[in-house]
Amino acid sequence: MAATVVRYLRSVGSPTSASAEREPESVDALPRPDLRAVGEDERAPVSPAEFRAVLGNFASGVTVITAPPGEDEEGPAGFACQSFASLSLDPPLVTFMVARTSTTWPRIARAGVFCVNILGAAQGELCRSFAVSGADKFAGVTHTPAPVTGSPQLDAVPAWIDCRIQAVHTGGDHLIVVGRVVAMGAAGEGEPLLFHKGRFGRLAD
Repeated sequence: MAATVVRYLRSVGSPTSASAEREPESVDALPRPDLRAVGEDERAPVSPAEFRAVLGNFASGVTVITAPPGEDEEGPAGFACQSFASLSLDPPLVTFMVARTSTTWPRIARAGVFCVNILGAAQGELCRSFAVSGADKFAGVTHTPAPVTGSPQLDAVPAWIDCRIQAVHTGGDHLIVVGRVVAMGAAGEGEPLLFHKGRFGRLAD
């Protein structure tokens, strides 16, 4: 596992050594950290509502990030993610952003690997099932192990990218996760699932 991930897990009290892993680790929600970037006596440059409204004009694709289960976990981990992008061609790197309060991220961090499942235009419901918290997100979802990391590769997705965690950086109230690509594939067919102004959409002719 990358040293950056180990440092992150230590910061939130997760086990990083063989001796610490003898007892099952809880994956309950982490306490929300103090993420303020301005002082109490300062005015924030923009309100959260304005920030969301303006940034909502930027259309993005939609993915599901998955990871295999740990030794003491019953099933794999996964969450819907729109903040995904390619980062580097040489070496091949991708990146996604995840909230520091995410309850799924610690499981992915412990795994040290993940698979990016890029969703197609007809997979809005699949995305919604991975956007909920506290439910069995993989119920009724067929998948196979990605060829290198074993992370769930969801059936019928237009493309998938198998990765090992390369680095983790702090970005305000989110973490910036960098993955090194170890395998990938694409069906080469179908339209992408898009997200714009809080709604799913698709390409128009």
